[in-house]
Amino acid sequence: MAATGPDSPRQKMINLMYILLLAMLALNVSSDVLKGFGLVEESLLRSTRNSQEQNDNIYRSFDQYLQDNPEKVRAWFDKAQAVRRQSDSLYDYVEQLKIQIAREADGDDADVHDIENKEDLEAASYVMLAPRTGQGRKLQQAVDRYRETILTMISDSTQRDIIARNMSTAVPRKSTTVGKNWAEYLFESTPVAAAVTLLTKLQNDVRHAEGEVLHTLVSNIDVNDFRVNQLDAFVIPSSQTIVRGGKFSARIVMAAIDTTQRPAIYIGGRRLPDTQRGLYEVNCDRTGDFTLSGFLEIPNGSGEVYRRDFTQPYRVIDPAATVSATLMNVLYAGYANPVSVSVPGVPSQQVQLSVDNGTLTRSGEGYVCTPSRIGDAEFTVSATLEGRTQVMGKYKFRVRQLPDPQPFIEYNDNGTTKRYRGGTGFPKGVLLGCDGIVAAIDDGLLNVDFRVLSFETTFYDNMGNAVPEISDGSKFSPQQMRIFRSLSRGKRFYISRVRAIGPDGVERTLPTTLEVIVN
Repeated sequence: MAATGPDSPRQKMINLMYILLLAMLALNVSSDVLKGFGLVEESLLRSTRNSQEQNDNIYRSFDQYLQDNPEKVRAWFDKAQAVRRQSDSLYDYVEQLKIQIAREADGDDADVHDIENKEDLEAASYVMLAPRTGQGRKLQQAVDRYRETILTMISDSTQRDIIARNMSTAVPRKSTTVGKNWAEYLFESTPVAAAVTLLTKLQNDVRHAEGEVLHTLVSNIDVNDFRVNQLDAFVIPSSQTIVRGGKFSARIVMAAIDTTQRPAIYIGGRRLPDTQRGLYEVNCDRTGDFTLSGFLEIPNGSGEVYRRDFTQPYRVIDPAATVSATLMNVLYAGYANPVSVSVPGVPSQQVQLSVDNGTLTRSGEGYVCTPSRIGDAEFTVSATLEGRTQVMGKYKFRVRQLPDPQPFIEYNDNGTTKRYRGGTGFPKGVLLGCDGIVAAIDDGLLNVDFRVLSFETTFYDNMGNAVPEISDGSKFSPQQMRIFRSLSRGKRFYISRVRAIGPDGVERTLPTTLEVIVN
């Protein structure tokens, strides 16, 4: 009888055939699953085409609505076009990813709708997760941006929840997903057929979300018609704080009213003339708190009159203004000091500022004042109100000379400019790479550069004798550089008698000495 033990040739052959059978079974299961993905893909494509057709019909409706009533529809039409651009952009991007995955699996002549190597486990991982070139993170960011934009345009909470879930990039909490991001969760070791189907589902979700937004925008077109379930009166004032001598202006409207039918407005029992189109104005000659009140009426299609009451408080104040130096409560002579000015209730473009000491120029939202002398500077604030210029106030500031700057050795540290302030070790190699010194006010409040004219370095020889050397302007002289090269670790020298001139044109000798410790 032939041997049948565990190591016999017969048993080895049985084991091999069993393994082969399992592989064949697994292959058959895989083929069935992949065929299932193809069926799901076809169903998703049909659903996507249906959604696209519905969306196109809505876009055509928008075109017609715009022709019929451009004033009413323009805002909603523009939003619809923005939604179309964003949706098409994401949809087309996903389509390109499907094509890339198909080509990675089948070659350059691949057909994304008829993929041969459906079981390929590497193609999707390479396209979506490859270092530096992987598109997974970029796709996730694009989906997140699109989802957040779409959700801001949908008011229905149920639809918002559905879209938020469909387009979520959160990874389910499972033991198999720990440490994975959204792209890794979906595309890591995923067969090509499954990856393409997942991307097709994302395209379907995009068209569905696009359709929900379009339905919302279409429904909003008629919000301004009388065919709404809630009407309210609103007062829209140009400002609730009025300067005495100015004018209070307010526009009174009925919410959701069509421009073809205006309400009758009554204030103090008297009807506002229709020619004023809801604009109410009254001169304000007294300070204090006041209230504008009244009611408006509008008939509906059956002739029934609707009435809505309104009230609007406002305040009249005395002229006032605020002027402040951006840096501190003083100005510096000869220096461009940032200055800001504001008048409560008055737009900045209607506010003017002048000064009696130096020059004043506009800079952005404020001014730059350069006083010409030490002492005081008086600012005059004016504002243009109702076509006339009114002085709002005058303010004085002290004008001082710029303080003395500090000397530094500027050097480059891996592309970053730094300043050596002395008192600590300074590498000899860095010192030899420096050209000279700079001087500046650098105290966290002011940041003013000065031009160095000259300075002196003092070295001490082995006998303790001081050896002074004069610079070459702001640069180290050749003799100073020669001495630097001879300095050993731990040696010190001093930079003093720094002469510098600032933006104010004043030349000064700095009292500060810079101690340099070589290491």
